[in-house]
Amino acid sequence: MKRLNKILVPTDLSEKSLRALHYGCGLAAEDQAAMVILHVANDLNAWELYSEDLAFIELSKPWPIDRVLAEASLDLTRFLERQLQQLRRVPMVTRRVVLGSVAKQIVAVAEEENTDLIIMAPRRHRGLRHFLNGGITDRVTRLSPCPVLSITAPQPSNPWRGKLLPLLFGGPRQRVASV
Repeated sequence: MKRLNKILVPTDLSEKSLRALHYGCGLAAEDQAAMVILHVANDLNAWELYSEDLAFIELSKPWPIDRVLAEASLDLTRFLERQLQQLRRVPMVTRRVVLGSVAKQIVAVAEEENTDLIIMAPRRHRGLRHFLNGGITDRVTRLSPCPVLSITAPQPSNPWRGKLLPLLFGGPRQRVASV
């Protein structure tokens, strides 16, 4: 198996993305690889809502880009503070915050950093939006210059699994005792 030199772990600062971060820390520590933790800031956070005399709500001017990136960097630092024990096992950790389209920025950073692996924790979206767009993990997998590892939490098994078949075919057979 190819030795990993650099691992990219994108995070959206949610609890779901912690699973990918933990897995990335374990792999990076095992292979003595560098790890890049990426957060893509949202353009919508740059706008502030305000109202004068509660008459109507307006959108004010957007924040400057450097302020949006600074706020996102602060959020990433707060998110990673709880994971310091695990991050200390990794030989080299780099944090990056960028602004733009999430999937395109993840792929661009992966190319720029020359990463060997991207580890993501996708959300389990179902419904029309996922059917039409696909998820971010799907788009990154299609565009990525390196392999993408998708880490998800195990789903609980369904309580009805295996019980539908006997209902369709008359239930379990009853044994007759021999006399």
